[in-house]
Amino acid sequence: MRITVNGVTTNVDVEDEMPLLWVLRDELKVKGPKYGCGIAQCGACTVHVDGLAVRSCSITAKQVEGRDVTTIEGIGSPDALHAVQEAWIEHQVAQCGYCQSGQIMSAASFLSMHPSPSDDQIDHAMSANLCRCGTYPRIREAIKTAAAKMREA
Repeated sequence: MRITVNGVTTNVDVEDEMPLLWVLRDELKVKGPKYGCGIAQCGACTVHVDGLAVRSCSITAKQVEGRDVTTIEGIGSPDALHAVQEAWIEHQVAQCGYCQSGQIMSAASFLSMHPSPSDDQIDHAMSANLCRCGTYPRIREAIKTAAAKMREA
């Protein structure tokens, strides 16, 4: 099947029901999305499919055929970070870092639909992404900073 990840279309020889996470990590060697729980409860594997945040552990390869998949590697570059990535650095959000790609991908998708979010909206939107280090206050502040930067741009 043909799958488009970060703007590059590739043929992959996998079972239709293989989780997208394994296609990304094992077949395409895209390591940003992480395995956390395998049941779409932690958010470590979050990617965008056609711009919307989804858990790559619970969507199959067949379900993304013909759709655009974007991982953390595809939302910015070292020379042109996404506003959320910039805000994450500014607010020193990451501690262990394991959940951060999923957090950033969820935040970026959320901000594309809610450019001026309240604290409650941020907390609700991000509640499905778990951070064992407990950096939730910094995550909220980073999202507010990114929202302001995105509105200015």
